[in-house]
Formats: sequence, C-alpha cells, structure tokens
Amino acid sequence: MRGVRGKEWKGCTPPFSQLVPPEPTRMSTATLILLAATGVAFLLFLIIVLRVQAFVALLIASIAVAIAGGVPIQDIAQTIQDGMGSTLGYIAIVVGIGAMFGEMLHVSGGAEQIAKTLLQKAGEKRATWALVITGLIVSTPVFFDVALILFIPLVYSLTHRTGRSLLYYGIPLTAGMAVAHAFIPPTPGPVAVAALLGADLGWVIFFGILAGTPAAIIGGLVWGRFIAGKITIGVPAHLAAQTESPAERGEIRMPGFGMVMSLVAIPIVLILLNTAGGIMLEEGNTVRNWLEFIGHPFVALIISTLLSFYYFGKKQGFTADEIQSFASRSLEPIGMVILVTGAGGVFGKVLIATGIGNALAEVMAASNLPFILLAFLIAMLVRISQGSATVSMITAAGLMAPIFEAGTYSQPVLALTTIAIAAGATTFSHVNDSGFWLVSRFFGMTTEDTLRSWTVMMVILGFTGLICCLLFSLFV
Repeated sequence: MRGVRGKEWKGCTPPFSQLVPPEPTRMSTATLILLAATGVAFLLFLIIVLRVQAFVALLIASIAVAIAGGVPIQDIAQTIQDGMGSTLGYIAIVVGIGAMFGEMLHVSGGAEQIAKTLLQKAGEKRATWALVITGLIVSTPVFFDVALILFIPLVYSLTHRTGRSLLYYGIPLTAGMAVAHAFIPPTPGPVAVAALLGADLGWVIFFGILAGTPAAIIGGLVWGRFIAGKITIGVPAHLAAQTESPAERGEIRMPGFGMVMSLVAIPIVLILLNTAGGIMLEEGNTVRNWLEFIGHPFVALIISTLLSFYYFGKKQGFTADEIQSFASRSLEPIGMVILVTGAGGVFGKVLIATGIGNALAEVMAASNLPFILLAFLIAMLVRISQGSATVSMITAAGLMAPIFEAGTYSQPVLALTTIAIAAGATTFSHVNDSGFWLVSRFFGMTTEDTLRSWTVMMVILGFTGLICCLLFSLFV
C-alpha cells in the first residue's frame, strides 16, 4: 500500500479515498476546526451524559456535523452510506474470521497450553516473564476479557504456591494482554484504525510488536514487581473455584504446544511476508503476486481459521455441529464492535465532506506538532472522557484520516500513527472502563487499589508506546 491519492492499495481497502465527497461549504479554517471540536464534544456528551449507545451516538454526531458543516441535505444519507460501506467492507471480514479463530483456540484448550508450557519452561523464578509472553501471544486472537477469565487460575495457582501478592503475577499477565489487544492485529482495535487510516497491516504488526514489547516489559514486569511490594493481595476465595479452567475440569483435551504456536503464527507471518515482498520485489513479480494473495489479511486469516477447525476442532474430538456452534457463537460479541467501527467510518467521511479534513491538515502543517503526538493526545482525551478504548480509537482515527487524505504519506508513518492511537486509547483506564471493573473483580481489589495498580500500569503502557513511536518516526 503506498500513498493516499491515486496510488495502489494493498493489505486493506482504502476507507475514503475511492469515494468522491460532496463539495464542502467554504468556511474559514478556524470555523472548521471549531466545528470538529464541537462535533467531538457533542459525541462525548451523547455517550457520557445522555448514555446513548456508541453506535447511535456516532451516527447522530455525524449527521449533526454534516448539517452544521454545510453538506447538502440531499447528500447526507449517501455520505453516511459511503462511509459505513467502505469501512465495513474490510473490517467485518477480518474481525469476523479472527473471532472464529480465537474461539477455537479458546475452546480447544490451545490458549491454556501456551501458558502452561511457557510456565514449565521458564520455571517459577521466571514465571512473570512467561506470563507476559503468554498475554502477548494469546490476546492477539482472543478478546481481553476472555483471555483474563481463561488464565486467571494460573495467577491464583502461582499466588497460592509462592505466597506473593497476586499483583506480582497478575500485572505481568494483564500487561501482555492489554498490549496485544491494543497494539497487535488482528485484534479489532488496531485493525479498525489501520483501515480508517489506510495503513498496511504488515507495518502495523511490525511496529506494534516493536513498541508493545518494551511497553509490556516496563508496565508488566518492572511496575508489577514494584506495586506487588506495596499492595499485598491474596486469592479471592469466592472466585478461585468459579474460574477453574475447562482443562482442569477434564472437559477438553489440549492440543500440542507446537501445533498451537504454528497456527497462531500463520496469519501474522503471511501478512508480514506480504509487506516484505512489497518492499523487496518489483511489481508484477510472480512471487510478489502470490505473497500479496496469501498475505492479504482475508486469505491469511481464512487459512489459519480453516486449519483451526481441523486441528483445534475435529482432532480434539469435537463434532462438525459443535465446531459450527463455536464459530457462530464467536460472532455474537463482535457485532457491536463492527457497527461502532463502521459508524466511525461515517464520522470520518463526514469530516472530509465538510472540508474539516483539509482544515486540520493546514493547521497541522503550520503547527509543527507531530502527527503521532496529535493522534495519541486525541485518543487519550477521548479515552479519559468516556472509557471505551474502541470508541477512543475510532474517534481519533476519524479525525486523523482526513489529514492523511489531504496528502501522500508512507506506510511506516501511517502504521506508527495507528500504534500511537492505540497507545493513547490504552492509557488512563479508570472507573468508566469495563476492563477496570473486570480486573478489580478477579483480583479482589478495592477501587483505590485498582487505580493504584491497574490504572498506573495502563498509563505506563500507553506512554511507553508513544515514546517508542516517536523514536521510530525519526528513522522512517
């Protein structure tokens, strides 16, 4: 994928550039910037104060901005349709297929096999390293809340055996999970942002791993050891039995570690090979054409998901009907994620139609504020205000997309901006975030202790990711 206008797109569908927006009303730059700020404020008012569902709130805010921005009334409906359709044409497929793979990894016991094998190899002294790595690997295909429920028994077990604070093991595990869930595709957040910005997923994965790894180490290992010495927490007695894993109950037979890791790696490796082929091989080269095909996120995820149906399903003793049921069940929790993402595409399309995108580009050019820093700050402010990391990412991407639409930018820049948005949306998880309460419940912590441990960890993850992105931007 190269450039923005009139260029060839690879890895994902360009969310806006193939569409011709209505001619925007001529307003001053200051007026358009004020309109953008008012639109975001109105969106947050709908979500936070009026408690309007995020999908509906994004559509209402988009219509309001379109009317205020002078988009002809007869064109508003088509603008909404174009923004929704161009975004979901890519997102729905990637997130849907990825959810099926994650569910098969979960129900087969493959995720638990990763954790147990790493813990056995690392030993008790290096268990925290194994837990960070487990979080990074497993939360790429599996949603954060599912991964936490799946692995919290391991944290309880280690806490029982060693007598350490639960945070000594819990913080490294959740740090790895949080980083993987926000920074590394094919999780919905970075996939959605990449689609809205037109970023190639190979570059996003590359920089997501580079920025996410030090973030997980600092936020998980360093902070985890420190805060475990300040807050002593034991295993909540009323939760230990409730979170017993399926394998411990003897309900499933776990697949081999090598098989699990191979299937997890397949889509990531194929996508990265596609990106590498686009850099090293000339256009029209047969090898490059095949790498582009099998390394497209659609094909790469379909390959890994079909293999998971066989190796995590049939070979584990599940019937065809059970496998079909697992696949169908996996799609239930992602419907709203997909719709919110599509509504974010509508919001971005409206910003282009009103001329706000060009105005933001002009301001950016005059301000010397790095794109990466601006993207991070927008995502962080929305995250603090309304709590949802997904809505924060979509809002920030919707505001940044018109800026990139106004010029031509390299894929590394687009990818680093994607990771910066993910980093901003990771920070400051507090009482308006469902993840905050999930961790508080399973760790058996008070609200104050959750703020002192989990919230600070998320701040460390986000700002470490930002620093990494700013450093990497010096070389791209």
